[in-house]
Amino acid sequence: MRNVKVMGWISAFAACAFLPQAMAADADAATAEEAVNNVRAAAKFLHDKGSAGYAEFNNKDGKWVWKDSYVFVYDCRRNRMMAHPLRPDLVGQPIMQITDNSGKFIFRELCKVGSEARGGWVEYAWQKPGAGKLSRKLSYALAADISFTTGIQVSAGIYDEKLTVPELGKELEKMFDPAKYPAL
Repeated sequence: MRNVKVMGWISAFAACAFLPQAMAADADAATAEEAVNNVRAAAKFLHDKGSAGYAEFNNKDGKWVWKDSYVFVYDCRRNRMMAHPLRPDLVGQPIMQITDNSGKFIFRELCKVGSEARGGWVEYAWQKPGAGKLSRKLSYALAADISFTTGIQVSAGIYDEKLTVPELGKELEKMFDPAKYPAL
């Protein structure tokens, strides 16, 4: 009986030792609210700066990169990546043929939901920064209103194993409360 109690205490202490590491990992993960807020800010930035603002999104040390996330910019009409801070090899390249490991056409889906009035979320597999392996990613996409240009969208994602697109859609509805989040 005494061994069982000792093992229980050892397990409890071990769990406490690992708890701060687990919490720190969560503190380094971008949230859905941060992704939406940064995408909306990026859309406004591009509305104000126009295509001259693309270069800002290519800076891996810039303000559009935070925690484990980043904003990327693409042109759905011209089928091109316009800016990507962590994958400069994609800039200027066609995007509509890019698929994840399950065969999902990532940018076709992003362009579809991003053209909705409030944007939308897409789930796919993508390499998480610093992880070196594919992870489940949920990206929020929104059209950017730029003068003399159509089809530009901005996106940012979160890496989460539990959230679902319908859950994120419900949260998105709450976030578009005009009292809390004024219109762009």
